[in-house]
Amino acid sequence: MSARRHHTLRAVALATAVVALAAGCSSANSNAKKSGSAASGILTLGKPDGPQTNNSNPFLNTSAGATLGYRYMIYEPLAMTSQIRPADKADPWLATEWKWDFNFTKVTFTLDDKAKWADGKPLTAEDVAFTFNLLKKHPALNGNGIAFDGVEVQGKKVVLTFEDSQYVNQNKIIQQFIVPKHIWEGVKNPETWPNRTPVGSGPYKLKTFTPQTTTLTATPTYWKGATKVKELRYSTYNDNSAATTALASGKLEWSFVFMPDYKKLYIAKDPKNHKLWFPSGLGIHGLWFNTARKPFDNPALRKAMAMVVDRNAIYTQAEATLYPEITNPTGIPLPAGESFLAPEYKKATTKPDVEGAKKILDKAGFTLSGGVLKDPSGKPVKLTFTDPAGWNDYITGLAIIKDNIKQLGIEAKVKTQTAEAWGADVANGNFDATLHWTNSGATPYDMYQNIMDGALLQPIGKASQLGNFGRFKSTEATEALKDFANATTDTTRINAMNALQKIMVEQAPMIPTAAAPIGAEYSTKNWVGWPTEADPYADPQHTQPSSLEVVLKLKPSK
Repeated sequence: MSARRHHTLRAVALATAVVALAAGCSSANSNAKKSGSAASGILTLGKPDGPQTNNSNPFLNTSAGATLGYRYMIYEPLAMTSQIRPADKADPWLATEWKWDFNFTKVTFTLDDKAKWADGKPLTAEDVAFTFNLLKKHPALNGNGIAFDGVEVQGKKVVLTFEDSQYVNQNKIIQQFIVPKHIWEGVKNPETWPNRTPVGSGPYKLKTFTPQTTTLTATPTYWKGATKVKELRYSTYNDNSAATTALASGKLEWSFVFMPDYKKLYIAKDPKNHKLWFPSGLGIHGLWFNTARKPFDNPALRKAMAMVVDRNAIYTQAEATLYPEITNPTGIPLPAGESFLAPEYKKATTKPDVEGAKKILDKAGFTLSGGVLKDPSGKPVKLTFTDPAGWNDYITGLAIIKDNIKQLGIEAKVKTQTAEAWGADVANGNFDATLHWTNSGATPYDMYQNIMDGALLQPIGKASQLGNFGRFKSTEATEALKDFANATTDTTRINAMNALQKIMVEQAPMIPTAAAPIGAEYSTKNWVGWPTEADPYADPQHTQPSSLEVVLKLKPSK
């Protein structure tokens, strides 16, 4: 899986790492422009990502366009998908329809003949084919690692073929944004091109860029019609405190910031207009075990620990109720993943069960003596939790888990590191247990594959960059993942997904602690029409592809 997914799922927590309670605004943002208004047609957006470099290459996940999210206002997808509604059919966009063959090794796109580029040129099947060939030729641009085989133009249709089933990648493929051939074919090195005057088919074009503020203006001839929001101003702040202050004052109208006390810091400043919604997709955060180290290679120990972790305490204390609570032991976030739950786990809960955990340990040969748990060999069970210093949500979560497992006689300590050192240790398997995130996708497959896939397994000391950081070795899990990815019937997929859930619950390669949010803070003072729990038409976060749907639906509040 791609590094982009790691970046996306960690966006809120990374913000937390930047001194969440630092006082005052950064001088870098002292000259921020006035807030937007419906009368002026301006909408203000922003995040605590620090000064940006002028780079609008939409394929590079480190570019300003990706970090701030404005690439999705300029470049459009073939179809619009949603992470919070993964089971729903995608909305047609540049493509009016798409058809997969029965084994998901071929997809045919029919393009909307009304689509055109901002410079007035028509958007054709040649542009779509060029984009996919660009991904095929340049792996550095192919962030999802899709193994494209054939790319063929058939009139207004584009046909993609693959050697293997793309069932688990179908949303990643149909939501691919398209770039204009007549511009990109002249680029010598698209992997490093900064693309400072981007031309897309979307409703906005880049007007001005500074390290602190990027302004987009509406394209009068947008092929889908006129937009109510005439200008987008993206501001970047040096830390959470500065972004929170901007939100509270109304200078910032749409953002994605972790706030330890959001009711006081944000909602209370304007209860009528200050809103937030943090739904989840199908990715999670959790405590990964190093299953290559004793006694954490024992599934009974891991399961018992999972049974006593207080997820509600993590939800309320560590995540400030912003990260959605995990309420099912399979780790599948609800309601996004409800349709995937195995029958035996539909009514299961994550309510702590200390007595049940003790019985499992006793049956597996563990003994409790003088308040100390000893493994079957007689050694006391001890472990060290590690995470980067400053990642407040994770450190608080570890403190809660430390207290929870002490009820079983397990002694734990918390060690903090630099983010760089921690990242290296996680990749190389140099840890006992650590809070870390997973990948996300249209199904729970991406999450489970990240945690349990034997194809990603590396020995201790050899870096694992793509997942299975816990060195979990399970032939059953690896085969179930293969079965799900390559299945040609729904029955096979259901059986494989049910098997993966059972392994997750019974063997606990990691303990799910929170769902990964796709959330946002927003103001209704100037603009209305935002996605809400009652009307979840798009992902609320402005760095997601469906943010374009949000902007197009907004209208003046008065």
